[in-house]
Order: sequence, then structure tokens, then C-alpha cells
Amino acid sequence: MAACTSSLQPRLLSSIFGDRLVHSSAPFLGRNPGFKNASIQFSRTLCNLADILFNRRSKDDLINNKRKLLQPGKVSPRLHVPDHILKPPYVNSHHTPGIASGPEIHDEMGKESMWASGRLAAQVLEYAGTLVQPGITTDEIDKAVHQMIVDNGAYPSPLGYGGFPKSVCTSINECICHGIPDSRALEDGDIINIDVTVYLNGYHGDTSATFFCGDVDEDAKKLVQVTRECLQKAILRCAPGVEFKQIGKTIHDHADKFRLGVVRQFVGHGVGRVFHADPVILHFRNNERGCMILGQTFTIEPMLTMGSTRSVIWDDNWTAVTEDGSLSAQFEHTILITENGAEILTQC
Repeated sequence: MAACTSSLQPRLLSSIFGDRLVHSSAPFLGRNPGFKNASIQFSRTLCNLADILFNRRSKDDLINNKRKLLQPGKVSPRLHVPDHILKPPYVNSHHTPGIASGPEIHDEMGKESMWASGRLAAQVLEYAGTLVQPGITTDEIDKAVHQMIVDNGAYPSPLGYGGFPKSVCTSINECICHGIPDSRALEDGDIINIDVTVYLNGYHGDTSATFFCGDVDEDAKKLVQVTRECLQKAILRCAPGVEFKQIGKTIHDHADKFRLGVVRQFVGHGVGRVFHADPVILHFRNNERGCMILGQTFTIEPMLTMGSTRSVIWDDNWTAVTEDGSLSAQFEHTILITENGAEILTQC
């Protein structure tokens, strides 16, 4: 990360992008001519403000005298993928790919491949959700997900992307996204987002959902319900010729009804033959240009919070948590723009 100024600069981040700073004087970042020449850098450290916020997160801290704030656990070694499984190009590269220029638009063969990868991703996510219970570690969930993906001849897309060490993202409670599976055991009352992406026959299918662990309180249930509704309502707005900004307006309008915050720093994206492509999907109200195209695939993945929408990135350079420790939830689908609207590819 570049040197921090007195205010945190906005960052444009996808569902699996890590801590990448895009310099801009604009109040938010989207696809515009200047973006393609923007400076994107990785960072292993946080700015002073973020460090202060993180250092306040004592192991003894509690939210409402009940919930402990997350702390990093032990991360196990990277899992093996059999040699015969096709791997995305970035796996053997020392460079992290950015957002590929141009939309992912598919012919009939491409659509069939996207349906296959999306269906597998949905099946893996459904299976992962059945594992959620008090006492299981996120590392155990990762191992089970990894095995199911490779058993089906696919590659777990997050593994090795920009150095990400695991096959799935597991984001608990105040973790907005990019949580790295580790030795922490799930506790009664937790909520957990599991983000699954598979690379099958050269195409990525990307999806996520937030699950309840044990007895979850009513406020958390409402957060999760409204986040799911935001995604559903946004998908219903999609069709050829519809402006992408309608997605952000739909999500923001619904979240506002329940006084929930919409995270701005993380975005949806085109997906298909590459993991991240145009367009960038903003989940908040915006005036960005661009319309949906027949045959196009992209993700919508709103993240809502019960408090602050600002994030603090842990020193692992991936885990993003709300700065005030408030709960966050997320849902995600990969969709295909059709003549009649949009088809969800990531459902069983």
C-alpha cells in the first residue's frame, strides 16, 4: 500500500482481491478511462490509522458483552491439487492478475461451460453449509471443500490467487470477506460466509452464502435475511440494456429500509474464462456508465453491515473486518444475461 494520508483512500476490491489500493480522487471507483492506467500495489502493512484500530482489538474485547472479536488462528499448509486437473494461468505465475479488460460474453459452448462450473460451485457451497456447526474449524471446512472440488475434476480458484493460501474463503461475524480458513472453531451464535469458486474446464463459477451456526440472535438473522434479499432484488433488475448502476441503487435502497450499511470497498466483477473481468459491479448508489449485454456473465455480491462499513485489513493482507466489530453478511451469485432477464448459474 502506498503511504497513507490523513484520510483512508478508497480501494477497489473484488470478492477475492486482497488489499489492493487504486489511487483515485473520485469518491468511488469504477470502470472509467483513467482506471486502466491506475496504479495498483500490494502491501504487507497497514497505515497508522488501521494499525491503531487493529491494536484495539484485544483478545478480551467483547461485543455487547457476549461475542468475542475475531483473532487470527493457525493456518495449515497449502493443500495439494492433482497434476491432471487443469489450473488457471495465475497459479504458476508470480504476478497477480488484475481485472481483465473487456466483458465475459459467451457463445453456446461457453454458456454450457459456465452452467457446469456454476452448478458445481453451487453444489460445493451447499455441501459446505451442511458442515457448519459449533466446534468445527474453518480449516476443516476448507479441507472438505477442497476435496470435493478436486474429486469433481476442478480447481479451487482462490488457491494461489495472489498468494491466497486456501481453497475457500470463510468470513465469520465481523469479517466482511476474504477470511482465511484456520484453526478457529466455530461457536454457537456465529454467522459465517463461505465463498466458493471453482475452475472447471477453463471456466470459473463463483458463489457465496452466509450460514447460521447454532442459535443465532434475531439481529443477526435479520442482517442475513436482508442481505439475501438485496441480492435477489438486484438480480431481478438485470436484463440486456439495463444500466449496471441499477444494481447498486436496488441494493442500497433495500438496505436503507432496515438501516443497514452497504460496504463500498469490495465489488462484484465479470467472471468466466478469467476470474475477474469487466464490468466492476458496485453495490451502492453510483453514476457509473455501462449497460448489460446479452450473453454476459458477472457476479453480484453485496456485503451489508450492522454498523460501520469501513474495513480494517489484517496483517495477512486478506482478512477484511469491520472497523467497529459489527456483524457483516454477504451473498453472491454468478449470473448470465439472457433475452428474458438474468439466469442464476450458481444454483443447484
